[in-house]
Amino acid sequence: MDSEHTKHGQRADAGAERHGGEADRATEAFVAHRNLLFTVAYEMLGSAADAEDVLQETWLRWSGVDLAGVRDRRAYLVRITTRQALSRLRTLGRRKESYVGPWLPEPLLTAPDVADDVELADSVSMAMLLVMETLTPTERAVFVLREVFGLGYDEIAEAVDKSPAAVRQVAHRARAHVAARRPRGAVSPAETRDALAAFRRATETGDLQGLLDVLAPDVVLLGDGGGIRQAVTRPVVGADKVARLLLGGFGRYRGSLSLRPAQVNAYPALLFRLDGVLDTVLAVRVDDGLMTGLYAVRNPEKLVRMGRETTLCR
Repeated sequence: MDSEHTKHGQRADAGAERHGGEADRATEAFVAHRNLLFTVAYEMLGSAADAEDVLQETWLRWSGVDLAGVRDRRAYLVRITTRQALSRLRTLGRRKESYVGPWLPEPLLTAPDVADDVELADSVSMAMLLVMETLTPTERAVFVLREVFGLGYDEIAEAVDKSPAAVRQVAHRARAHVAARRPRGAVSPAETRDALAAFRRATETGDLQGLLDVLAPDVVLLGDGGGIRQAVTRPVVGADKVARLLLGGFGRYRGSLSLRPAQVNAYPALLFRLDGVLDTVLAVRVDDGLMTGLYAVRNPEKLVRMGRETTLCR
């Protein structure tokens, strides 16, 4: 009796060890790829908060997977993340329909080395995330996985539940759509930094002509206050309108408002602080040396991660 009980206990211990070892391996794989998975989810959603929720859902599903049947853990994790992000993207679409004013992606403070990977930097820029907003959920998933992360059509097909042939067609359509709307030429961080420096000087000194000199004639200003903070509720178009609006707003807070440069979504941007508290993140799109897009994020719910750097990777 004692001998039988001992054998049963040994078998239980061995099973627990195997289960514990598999749990450790699952955790190691998830942690090793966590930054990649966050980047995939963020590029699909434009929201860090939703990307974090997707990662939690990914972990819950991954922790229940039998690793013995998983050939490529990275690909498997990306597949789970993509499916969860697609589901979340549809929910997010419904939330955007009732959003007060323009919806802008959640800005992220990024490390300087993200800018070294030109393709990654371009894909997470505020301008490109806004272009990707015009894609359907499936087009966005396929574009991100193919163009940014270089996954094969077979892998993407499994992630989006379509045939490889269908994925090729979706990829072609998404590429053409993005190409027609993306910034006109490759913009270096130095070019963006120069434009922002001129913008900052003109704004701080109230130099209307200096501001007009750095704004494209058809510049568009978008503001995201989320109904919590005051912001323009529809796009402001044209250099003169944008310049006068900015100088008027800055003039009201002169002395208590400061502008500081920062690396946001892999590109130079400006942080507006009011009495030392972060009030607005201003990201820009630059074409041919002039600002064609200004994106002012004021919604405090979207500024919570701006106190620390977010690691993005491919």
